[in-house]
Amino acid sequence: MPGAPVREDTAPVISEDVLPLLLAVAALVLVAVGALAWAGARARADALVAVARAAVQLVAVAALIGWIFSHPGALVPYLAVMLVVATATATRRVGLGWAVAPALAVAVAAGAATVTAVALTSGALVRAPQAVLPYAAQVIGGAMTAASLSGGRLHDDVAGTWSEVEGWLALGAPPEQAVAPLGRRAVARALVPIVDQTRSAGLVTLPGAFVGMLLGGAAPLQAAQLQLLVLVGMLAAQAVAAALTVRLLARPLGRLRPTIRAD
Repeated sequence: MPGAPVREDTAPVISEDVLPLLLAVAALVLVAVGALAWAGARARADALVAVARAAVQLVAVAALIGWIFSHPGALVPYLAVMLVVATATATRRVGLGWAVAPALAVAVAAGAATVTAVALTSGALVRAPQAVLPYAAQVIGGAMTAASLSGGRLHDDVAGTWSEVEGWLALGAPPEQAVAPLGRRAVARALVPIVDQTRSAGLVTLPGAFVGMLLGGAAPLQAAQLQLLVLVGMLAAQAVAAALTVRLLARPLGRLRPTIRAD
């Protein structure tokens, strides 16, 4: 489980010398750019910018997380900043303006907090920054994705089938009831990626936490235990976030005809 010791007989999985890493990254960038050039795609500049940004961001995040590990009191403020960024991202994706940001913040926070609390109180996740930070960060990201997908889908469906919604409203139904069928569909569609990822874990691909544990020297069974906790936690966080998102957005969407998002 998270925070367990690494096997002492395990050799390092990546060279401590930076030069081989730089050579490997440069070679892989050339492969990517060459493949794009061969395909005639106009994404070569985007690929180079993405690699450069990833390198800078990962170094900065590594330094910040290392500091947080040695200053546990900074853990909660850091997760709060992540929640603010996640809320802003979901708000932009949903496309209803900043007035719905508080509702999306509640949805994302509820999903992430519920899952993290269960993992900690059950004892499955050790109470250490080295375990809590990466786990909570993953479920915050998952909850953000679910809020973005469910809220965006509900927005588009209400705008695209407004005549049906308006019919319910004309019959005296409250806005929540008028958009309820669309909300159920939005939640189901938003959860498709995580359900597929959970169903195919270990068969189609090795999930990230599993690979990370193996590269860190953990036993395969221990890596599988951690990955199960991550996958089920992500599923639960996204389910809570998506369900709350459609509930909280039903009233504003059902009261005034929205326009279909440009994206």
